[in-house]
Amino acid sequence: MSSTVVSTAAELAEAVNVGAEVIEVNGTITGSPMITLQPGVTLRGGTLEFGAKGVRLTKDNVLEDVTLTTADTEVAILNDTTVTDFGRLTLREVTTRGQVLLLAEEQVRAGHVQVEGLRVLSADVRGRSRRPHGFGVEALQGGFTLWNRQPDPAVTITAELLDISIGTKDEPVRGSGVFVGGHGDWQGHGNGGVLAVSHLRTGEVHTNGGIPAGTPDLISGGVFVISGARVRQVSTTGPVSTYGQNDMVLDNWGTVTTWTTTAPVTSHGPSGIGFVNFGDIDLLDVRAPIRTHGNGARGFNLYDGSLREARFVGIETHGDGSVGIQISKPMGTLLVDGDVITRGGEGLSLVKGIQMPLKAIALSIKPGGQVDRIDVTGTLATSGDAVITAEIDGQVGDLAVAGGIHATGHGSDAVHTSLTDPDLSDLQITAEDGHQVRRS
Repeated sequence: MSSTVVSTAAELAEAVNVGAEVIEVNGTITGSPMITLQPGVTLRGGTLEFGAKGVRLTKDNVLEDVTLTTADTEVAILNDTTVTDFGRLTLREVTTRGQVLLLAEEQVRAGHVQVEGLRVLSADVRGRSRRPHGFGVEALQGGFTLWNRQPDPAVTITAELLDISIGTKDEPVRGSGVFVGGHGDWQGHGNGGVLAVSHLRTGEVHTNGGIPAGTPDLISGGVFVISGARVRQVSTTGPVSTYGQNDMVLDNWGTVTTWTTTAPVTSHGPSGIGFVNFGDIDLLDVRAPIRTHGNGARGFNLYDGSLREARFVGIETHGDGSVGIQISKPMGTLLVDGDVITRGGEGLSLVKGIQMPLKAIALSIKPGGQVDRIDVTGTLATSGDAVITAEIDGQVGDLAVAGGIHATGHGSDAVHTSLTDPDLSDLQITAEDGHQVRRS
């Protein structure tokens, strides 16, 4: 297939208008308005600098080895929503400044998105008015957003999304990072069109939602699986870091078979959470530390949905109200190959759209929470004043904590639990200035 080489905005416009099958950019082209690629067209090489929107895809388009830049608040890559089937849209080794926004809405009822290397250097999506709602909050769109907004449950969009990186430490994306979702209702449950993803694999992700302090009903996520998404495998292979208020690091509202994390999970703002689940996950395997910094910034929460097994290598929180692990629904096995440590007292934290006081408990099993087996190879430990290290108001089957349960803060208790459950006889339990065990 022959290529049409372009080096000016006029040559680019001509190649687009005549329907050149392959357009190859030589060098850097500035001054072009948004371009719409005709079906089947490939655009590759060079750099295109836009003042407003960038490249609009139609059907069976390929973007390859190309850099597309625009204002951070604009969209660098979008799709034509007047086509009924966008075929296969491929992004291969693409770099952008500006959002990548691919939507199934209006006339779109079918299509597949293939990503094989995407770097969103910067974007600011805080001004987007279309946001999913659920669990008392709205969620900001991402620097990369793939969203099936069709209400018809017969509409399924498929995707394989490999090696997506978002922002940098010095320039985090403003909003969420990677956002994949289907259609959901007001409560946040999928009830329409589905996004079926075989594999979502992310690299380094840095985000700052820029959410004002104290906001109770707006969140963002570093890697965010939204309601209506069904993902067979999520792999977060690069570090994921968030820096602002209400910025979740990893968040699931959808359905995930296996979620594997092999790089650090870190939050640096109030009411951030390392991993929060409202959807359904079979296996969550976090093979790198979760660390949160800020008041109300918790380590792991199972708030809703289901979870068969969760594995961690260590969770550490720094801040008042920053719970280590909180379980509010039944689950199977919880394994921690390391420590769960909190370093804070009582403070405000965002819980389902409400700022409420929490204590920095290391392990909290809430009423309605149930865990068949908990196995911690390290310690459960708190250092804040007037907190509880392990609070068990739900049900726990087997409980093993090799390094013991320890409270070192003033007036802090090690364990609060019911009269009979669970069996604590084999555990080392200490409280320097409080009760070792209080049963109610």
